[in-house]
Amino acid sequence: MSVRDETSEIPIEDPEPEASDDTGQLGEEMPVEEGAVATEDLEQELDALQDRFLRLQAEFDNYRKREARERSAAWARAKADLVQKLLGALDDLQRVTHLDPGKSAPAAVINGVTLVERKLTDALGREGLTRIGEIGEPFDPHRHEAISILPAPTPDLDGTVAAVAIPGYEFGNQLLRPAQVQVYEHKTADPS
Repeated sequence: MSVRDETSEIPIEDPEPEASDDTGQLGEEMPVEEGAVATEDLEQELDALQDRFLRLQAEFDNYRKREARERSAAWARAKADLVQKLLGALDDLQRVTHLDPGKSAPAAVINGVTLVERKLTDALGREGLTRIGEIGEPFDPHRHEAISILPAPTPDLDGTVAAVAIPGYEFGNQLLRPAQVQVYEHKTADPS
């Protein structure tokens, strides 16, 4: 067998097939009915997707409203819980306001008010309230507000709190009010 005989058995394909019309086999046209059915199927699918989108949008809107209601209810419960913890101190204050001034000793009234203050401080402290501003602590401009500067008697008191005019408060990590303080400043004598 020669080389020529082997090559003659290989079928040769046409490099450019006939152009296809709309969508069918080569040379065949798709019937109009099949195109209309495909369009109807696509329209039904589009309608179904639009309906699904609208339902999801309504569900999300309902979820948002429900979350807002639940958040509001939780906030109301938290406030009611705190008020309940303060009722004892409020009762004590009402007792003090109903004392007969002619029969009550001033020292007893002051002691009663001091006990009410301690009760309030303890109740708020258990909830996370801490007092800021103690004499001798380093001045921190993020937590303290300097209302005046006093000369420091010794250099080691430089930059420390000398006096507290109004205490500050933090709740957790949140600063509610900075402490208003007087701050020591050490001045070196001029060598001139």
